[in-house]
Amino acid sequence: MKLTVLTENTASDNFLAEHGLSYFIEHNGTKLLFDTGHSNIFLKNAEQLNINLDDVEIVVLSHGHWDHGNGLKYLKNKTLICHPYAFIKRYRKSDHTFIGLNSKFLELNHKFKLINTRKPHYITENIIFLGEIPKLNSFESQTTSFVDCHDKDDFIPDDSALVIIQDNELIIVSGCAHSGICNITEYAKKISKINKIKAVIGGFHLKINDIQTKKTIRYFQDQKISGIYPSHCTELPAIKEFQKKFKTQQVSAGMVFNF
Repeated sequence: MKLTVLTENTASDNFLAEHGLSYFIEHNGTKLLFDTGHSNIFLKNAEQLNINLDDVEIVVLSHGHWDHGNGLKYLKNKTLICHPYAFIKRYRKSDHTFIGLNSKFLELNHKFKLINTRKPHYITENIIFLGEIPKLNSFESQTTSFVDCHDKDDFIPDDSALVIIQDNELIIVSGCAHSGICNITEYAKKISKINKIKAVIGGFHLKINDIQTKKTIRYFQDQKISGIYPSHCTELPAIKEFQKKFKTQQVSAGMVFNF
């Protein structure tokens, strides 16, 4: 499996960065785009990397936040896979700023072949969109700083992830992990019926070195995962703790990972 970082909060070399996430994933002949960031930066970085996104037939949206899906306006005529709730109106509690997608459901349904599913969806035999993630542990997704259009707490039920099966091991790709990166990992194991995890990459939504960060690190240690790559919405205090326990590196736009 090859994962190329097209959009990230930081950039390497001469690439561009923004607050957002977009990965180009290649596995056994399948080429897909995981999230798009919020501008056309993913297109500009892809061009610099000599990646032709016209070859991409499948786009996976991890969840319906602006920094992961507003770049969809630059694409069309592809299959788009996401949770049905990705299109709800959502806001920050603190100042009620809009943080949902600029594109409406009807617009995207016209531009793409839209697959809306709460259930796991097999893109190929070895690539699975996990759908809605059960929130089962006691330390993740316990509070939220977001509300929906009815001013009710929004725990981002559409937050999902990809799991890629390779050599009977799992590679888990997360957008923001609002549902909890440990919950995601456990669900990936349950759906795939594989317990060995090679790598976890993406946003972990950990901000500080608090109890959730400590329990997440302990969980990954217990799982004996060799590759841990927190990025995007994982902030520096949490990343520093991961760096103490794992051979992590700062994930930046333009980087290529071969798993």
